[in-house]
Amino acid sequence: MSRSRLPALLGGLLASASSLLAQTPAAILPSEMPAAFQVATDSWDYIRREEMIPMRDGVKLHTIILIPKGAKGAPILLTRTPYNAAELTGHAHSAHLGPLLQGYDNVTDLIVEGGYLRVVQDVRGKYGSEGDYVMNRPLRGPLNGTQVDHSTDTYDTIDWLVKHLPESNGRVGILGISYDGFLPLMALVNPHPALKAAIPMNPMVDGWRGDDWFHNGAFRAQNLSYIYDQQATRSGDLKWWTSHFDDYDMFLQAGSTGELGRRRGAEQLGFWRKILEHPSYDSFWQQQAMDQVLAKQPLTVPTLLVHSLYDAEDIYGAIAVWKALKPKDSGNLLHLAMGPWNHGGEIGDGSSLGPLKFNQDTGLQFRQNVLKPFLDQHLREQGPKADLAPVNAFETGTNTWRKLPGWPGAGAGTTLAATPFYLAAGQKVTTTAPKAGDAPFDAYVSDPAKPVPFRARPIQPVGYDKGLTWPQWLTDDQREASGRTDVLAYVSEPLTAPLRISGEPVANLVAATSGTDSDWVVKVIDVYPDEVASQPQMGGYQLMVSADIFRGRYRESMESPKALKPDAPLMYRFALPTANHVFLPGHRVMVQVQSSWFPLYDRNPQTFVPNIFFAKPADYRPATQRIYHAPGQASFVELPVVK
Repeated sequence: MSRSRLPALLGGLLASASSLLAQTPAAILPSEMPAAFQVATDSWDYIRREEMIPMRDGVKLHTIILIPKGAKGAPILLTRTPYNAAELTGHAHSAHLGPLLQGYDNVTDLIVEGGYLRVVQDVRGKYGSEGDYVMNRPLRGPLNGTQVDHSTDTYDTIDWLVKHLPESNGRVGILGISYDGFLPLMALVNPHPALKAAIPMNPMVDGWRGDDWFHNGAFRAQNLSYIYDQQATRSGDLKWWTSHFDDYDMFLQAGSTGELGRRRGAEQLGFWRKILEHPSYDSFWQQQAMDQVLAKQPLTVPTLLVHSLYDAEDIYGAIAVWKALKPKDSGNLLHLAMGPWNHGGEIGDGSSLGPLKFNQDTGLQFRQNVLKPFLDQHLREQGPKADLAPVNAFETGTNTWRKLPGWPGAGAGTTLAATPFYLAAGQKVTTTAPKAGDAPFDAYVSDPAKPVPFRARPIQPVGYDKGLTWPQWLTDDQREASGRTDVLAYVSEPLTAPLRISGEPVANLVAATSGTDSDWVVKVIDVYPDEVASQPQMGGYQLMVSADIFRGRYRESMESPKALKPDAPLMYRFALPTANHVFLPGHRVMVQVQSSWFPLYDRNPQTFVPNIFFAKPADYRPATQRIYHAPGQASFVELPVVK
């Protein structure tokens, strides 16, 4: 080819390329996604609506409404939550309502079969809702200078629902577990007239006395991760991070829980700052205690309290509300149900828990025999009257449901007696008071450098993810603790007859410490026979029946901590969580006493400091602990014995 023709040829090629490009602009390759996809829902058996419901201050709350197709005159079942309404109502991509609701707060069998309008709402400040989030937002008043709270938000939500859901019969029930169980209690404060039933399950009631944040002044250290996850972001997508496989190591190496929080940046979180500022039972905690709030006004809404005997998170709340409200319940509106469940276990399979087997699905029985009749009576037009006893309680040991007239409840033909079980010389449990001449005390050394683990190590984080056993730790074998030199284990002779208890055991501990502050942990334990033919792994098992911790600085006042006098025998009296249990013949009663329960609870430095959250390494010192069992200095546990 001659050089004279090359430029012409190249020019032609470039012209052709330009022509092709001109014919294929980007505009002829549009996005294959529609601007807004319209889901074909003709085959679905429900209608899904998402609404932003306005509150009285103009804030709008994200609300998901699930309506069975063809519903007419149907009751409304409402759950308000900080845990993502979209996720709780979207557990499956299905044309059917049942699979959609399979989740933590579901009572799916009742919702689907009952034809309820299911409503789940994000509380203000969380997920799709507008507004500011405050942990367990207090009622309007000294702790909340705004004009809105969970009571008003529930009222405004119900008011909107009954006016905008023509499929409803205008009757609303509110139901929830844990934080979602605290919210039905808030709904009982100045309730909307359309609220006809409240079901607080495992509710958060008093965060200092015995629910999520403290137990008798001892901080629940492992719950720091929950605060972090809940408050770091609106959407909950920023999670607590760990640095050790064993939580025991992570908390121990940080020193104080306040220091661990600082290392994780937790002081950016408003609620964590409040906890650091309020380690004692001051007005901040007292004014939020829902049992005391509700006791100030008459109960006007039928209410079913649900309590779990093995609740690792909120074992205090439901019983506290019952005790506060039942004496004033002239209309018999208040009922109590308790079962052998973990936190929220009443909505799942209740056939077993950890190593315990009940030979029946106690969760299903509760939902069918207690919850369904209660809802039917109060939420349906002219619903059938429920044949419910005031208290429906499962009795562990015998694995029997009992209908009781009250709580604590002995039942027909029996009486309830607070019976002392003494800690005696030789580390025995006996019903005989101590005598002169016996050894006056037992002693152990409590070393904060080697705190007693609350369960066998390595200790998993708090959680309900697959593989985590946190929900069942209250059923752990306590032999791990009883073999330690810093734990005293008092045990009775084998029982020759059943020993039935119903109510709260009360620890009466005469104890001394060489330090100026101390924690005391008391555990009532059912020791199984050495061999159990029907379940060999239960041979010698040490099952906790009731246990709790008490921070010594609050012996005289929960509001004003005070240093302990070193080596002085002092009485520590505190209630343990409620129990409904039978120690069977051949079993033994054990009482364990120790001074740490780690890292479930933060370590007591055993040196009095103004605020344990800010304790320094030098503050943590070993102490010699004495448990007395002498005349005039008897240590014992009062058991509520049914006779």
